[in-house]
Amino acid sequence: MIEPQNIAELVREFRLRLGLTQEEFAAKLGVTFPTVNRWENRRAKPSRMAIKLIEGLLRQTGESAQDLLTKYFTN
Repeated sequence: MIEPQNIAELVREFRLRLGLTQEEFAAKLGVTFPTVNRWENRRAKPSRMAIKLIEGLLRQTGESAQDLLTKYFTN
């Protein structure tokens, strides 16, 4: 599982790679904009369910996100 200190980095890197605003990324995950903002600014950590959603979205993104899957989700 992803290390807590890397969550903000992952969220920001993935969101920017997708070319999405925080609002758009939040909508894709089914969370609110303030939630994504707090994750990126290290004021909150995603729940296990949210991390699973992020991982699922990474997998759906395919080849262009494979390096992020490897970097953040393999031990």
